Order: sequence, then structure tokens, then C-alpha cells
Amino acid sequence: MTGFQIVLLVLLLLAVVTAWRGIKTVPQGEIWTVERFGAFTRLLQPGLNLILPYVDRVGRRVNVQEVVLDIPEQSVITRDNATVLVDGIVYYRVMAPEKAAYQVQNLKQALEALAMTNIRAVIGEMDLDATLSGRERINSSLLLTLDGATDPWGVKVSRVEIRKVEPPENLVRAMNLQMTAERERRATVMRAEGDRAAAIQRAEGEKQALVLAAEGRQQAAMRDAEARERLAEAEAEATQMVAAAATGAGEAALRYFIADKYVRAFEALAGNPTSKLVVVPMEASALAGGITGALELLRGGPGGGGGAGGAPPPPWSPPPAGPAAATLPGGGPWNQG
Repeated sequence: MTGFQIVLLVLLLLAVVTAWRGIKTVPQGEIWTVERFGAFTRLLQPGLNLILPYVDRVGRRVNVQEVVLDIPEQSVITRDNATVLVDGIVYYRVMAPEKAAYQVQNLKQALEALAMTNIRAVIGEMDLDATLSGRERINSSLLLTLDGATDPWGVKVSRVEIRKVEPPENLVRAMNLQMTAERERRATVMRAEGDRAAAIQRAEGEKQALVLAAEGRQQAAMRDAEARERLAEAEAEATQMVAAAATGAGEAALRYFIADKYVRAFEALAGNPTSKLVVVPMEASALAGGITGALELLRGGPGGGGGAGGAPPPPWSPPPAGPAAATLPGGGPWNQG
């Protein structure tokens, strides 16, 4: 190989090395820093970039995507001296790559230590019950603290989540016993309240039943009184009508009405198919005279011997003393005695 060829090969190698050192391709999601003689000068955005070879060099490769950082599990003591095991997750993103590259030496380690310290500080100010039920409060407090602390590093903490808050086993057993006792107490109280409400409802029902029964009796008594009043009025009107009729016809009319009532009652008594023997007291024989007088009154009138223009009916003679028998329409004997 001649000297010219050697020089040409060296120049070709130098050109390749120069191009390799001066042309940089930055992948998407990263930003590179450029250092000139060890000092930061500018940032290289994703894509093809050119720098001065042998003068400039790539300093730090910073990931600007959102990063998930696991917080290791640690033992934390609450304000009421209960020990719990806590771990979590921090979501962050680099907003100023030059600050994240040169303001902090190890960004992930710094964020991890900062998050663990603040978790102990926040939970140490809370009771165990508040710690177990107040995860949202813990997350909000940690987010506010970490976001403010990482602002000089050019980092934006977008979210903090506590994954596990686990008390020791003996404390879990005690909490289970307490929860069981509390539920039994609530069940007892609810049963007592239910019995009380049922007793009140039964008493109210009995009270309403008594009130309704009293009102029903009152209305029934009022209806009975009204019925008796209407019956008394009807009897009074009937009595007035009979009196008016008696005024015109005299004693004969009264005898007619009494005889008619007697005959109707006797017909109803004699017409009973279960009674074949009817016993009539001797005093009742005097009513027969009224029947005879009524018949004489009916036979009297225009063209007859009775009434107002004829002769008075002959006096009625009572039957001889002693029992007398007659045959009823039903076939049974009629005894007077």
C-alpha cells in the first residue's frame, strides 16, 4: 500500500468518526443535553440533531415520559403508637430536563427517599383508624408535599397512591373482635327499636279499634233512639186516627178494631202447622162478645137494623161456665177454660 492510499484511508476514517460524533439521533420520549468542554449549552430534541464534533458532546439522556416510581414497604408508627406497614406509588414527569440533569444527582433515589420520609411524617400525625380510612387524605397531603419539594428539580409529581396500609396480626384480631361487638350492639339496638315501634303500632291499633267501636255503639244507639222515636210517632198517629174514627162511630168501632186484631192473631196462632191444640183462658171468652158486636155492626147500615138509624144490637150473653171445645181450621180442638 502506498503512502497516498494510507493518507486517504486515514482521512476517510476521520470523516466517519467526525460524522458519528457530530450527528445525533434522539429517540422520541427523551431529551439529551449538550455539554461543551463540560458545561451545559443546549438541549437536543427528538429527531436528527447536529453538534460540533470533538467540542460538544452528549451530557445526560433524560426521559421526559411519565414515570412510575415504587415506594418500598416500610414500618410506620401512628400517633396512637400502632405500627403499620405502608408502601405506595409515585407518578412523576420531568418538565425541565436541564434541572433534572444537573440539579439533583440521582433523581429516582431522591424521589424515593423524599416520598418515604413524607409518608412517615403524614401517617405519624394520624390515628390508626384515620390511617386505615383516610387514604385519600394521605394521598393529597403527599402529593402537595412532593410536588412542592421537587419543583427545583424540574419534576412534576402528578399522583401519589398508597397501596397498602397493613396493621400487625394481633391488632387485626383485636379490630375484628371490636367490629363484631359493635355489630352485635347495633343489632341489639335495632331489635329494641323494632320492638318499641311494633308495640307503639299495636297500641295505636288497639286505641283506634276502641275508638271506632265506641263510635259504632254511639251511632247504633242514635239509630235505635231515632227508630224508637219514629215508632212512637207512628203509634201516636195511629192512636190519633183510631181516636178520630172512634169519635164518629162510637164504641162499636172500637169493638170492631179489637175484634179484628184478635181474629188476626188467633188465625196466625191456629195456622201454625206444628200446633193442633190451642188453650184459651176463660177470660178471653169475653172478647167473643166484641166479635159478635162487630158482626152486628157490619150487618147494620142502610136497610139494616143496626147502626146509627136502627135499633141497637141485642146484648151478648156469655157462654155457660165450664170448658167448651171447638174445632179449629187445622183439625185440632179449641178449648176454653
